[in-house]
Amino acid sequence: MKLLLKFNAVFVLVFLLGLIATGAMTRQMLERNAQQETLQQARFLLEKAMAVRSYTSTQVAPLLETQMKYAFPPQSVPAFSATEVLAKIQKTHPEYAYKEATLNPTNPRDRAVEWEADVIAEFRKSAAPDEFVGARDAPSGRTLYIARPIRISDEACLRCHSTVEAAPRTLVEKYGPANGFGWQLGEVVGAQMVSVPMAVPLARAHAAWALFMGMLTAVFVAIGAALNAMLWWLVIRPVTRLARLADRVSLGEMGAPGFATGTRDEIGRLAASFTRMRKSLVQAMKMLEGAPS
Repeated sequence: MKLLLKFNAVFVLVFLLGLIATGAMTRQMLERNAQQETLQQARFLLEKAMAVRSYTSTQVAPLLETQMKYAFPPQSVPAFSATEVLAKIQKTHPEYAYKEATLNPTNPRDRAVEWEADVIAEFRKSAAPDEFVGARDAPSGRTLYIARPIRISDEACLRCHSTVEAAPRTLVEKYGPANGFGWQLGEVVGAQMVSVPMAVPLARAHAAWALFMGMLTAVFVAIGAALNAMLWWLVIRPVTRLARLADRVSLGEMGAPGFATGTRDEIGRLAASFTRMRKSLVQAMKMLEGAPS
């Protein structure tokens, strides 16, 4: 096997092992980072929803007090406003879904389904976290979600949700007396949830991974080509010439031309040594030819 072929075999083996190891570690890192980036964007949506809720509660609802005597405006409800605003955002970011899931909502669209009720149940425990991140299997595939509890911390909320008698008449007429009542101060009644398919962060990670692996492969190929060119020019080519000259001398062709590389590296020293050896061999042959028989 030629020297260049041996070099390339070792180089390709090292390249493949390095590529596999780097690819596996990079893929995991990119998937984890993409998931964290997606969760960060989901948290940003939750913060937007909280801002809308606060604005509705402090700025919009007081302006609709008079109208509430004649017809209940849902725009005065913080949860309704937050859901509507996030629905607008969802048109430009359809991969994200927002819901204010509630166990006993006034608006039926906010009623928690089974898995959402399980998350709310976790928030209702005494040592519940302020945020819950999880994944579930949905009809559209594996889904990542982030949830925060909806806790009744403002007594103003109880005006509409404590008892039917205390609630505005127009609210009862619009939604009926069966749902959305019996809430208590400090109680967790629901959860704000943002869901996103796992395919979204995975697609981002895989696209970045493919780009990175392509660039890494291109770099390795460029390095391999450069090393092959250097090896051929600095080692293979002079050693091949020296080997051919050695063959000619070994066959008795003492008049073969000399070999000089003009370098002081290992190849240059090898050529100089061969030149001295050939001169010594020529001198020895002359001495043998001049010796008496």
